Amino acid sequence: MENQRDDLVVILAGYKDQMDRFFHSNPGMNSRIGLHIEFNDYGVDSLMTIAQSIVTAQNYCFSPEAEKAFREYLIKRKTMPHFANARSVRNAIDRARLRQANRLLSSGKLLNKQDLITIEAVDILASRVFREGVPDCETES
Repeated sequence: MENQRDDLVVILAGYKDQMDRFFHSNPGMNSRIGLHIEFNDYGVDSLMTIAQSIVTAQNYCFSPEAEKAFREYLIKRKTMPHFANARSVRNAIDRARLRQANRLLSSGKLLNKQDLITIEAVDILASRVFREGVPDCETES
């Protein structure tokens, strides 16, 4: 890196605690990488905006109750291990869509378009975050 410093850009990205551990494991690395930029985690309002954007892009919508449940989900989930900001939001929405599909399939009722595109609170509240107090991404024991 030092010999090609005018022609080379190296970007190292990761979570702060892991990057701190990495830099401390190699004493010379810190002096070679002069610029460190730390990005704060998103707040719940920003994560809700991201969630709404993802849901809309996928031609779905949250019912008002589902929106409240998802906000509660985010508040709880942010305090748990392996939270990954927008990636965790996307994964939670994917799981909610699967629960929604299973719910609709097992309902046996004639469905309309609104049924098909609406994620309901029950689809969010079925998460292990609410049931067991652990992230859905954790391996079940």
